[in-house]
Amino acid sequence: MNQDELHSIRALKDANASEHLTDREKHLVGLAVTLTRGCSYCSGGRIDKALAAGIPEETVEATVDLTAAVNAGVAVRIALLGMEGKGSAKEVCDDETCSA
Repeated sequence: MNQDELHSIRALKDANASEHLTDREKHLVGLAVTLTRGCSYCSGGRIDKALAAGIPEETVEATVDLTAAVNAGVAVRIALLGMEGKGSAKEVCDDETCSA
């Protein structure tokens, strides 16, 4: 399989080539994405690249904090929906794609 043929890789390359975002914005969005995906290797690389591009450490830390806060909010909301019985396993997991 050639990774360049994957739609997701092509979309990432197109997004990175966008003239609508500054390089600073691309670094910070990329960091937020790698943090949410849980890859310490990629996140470390993104942090190094952001700092090397002149983004202040305080801004990188704020990006990490904001990403963590957003993800915590999502986790709490999903837990509350689960406790309220919304999105029961029978409705959502008929195809057995989750462990419920």
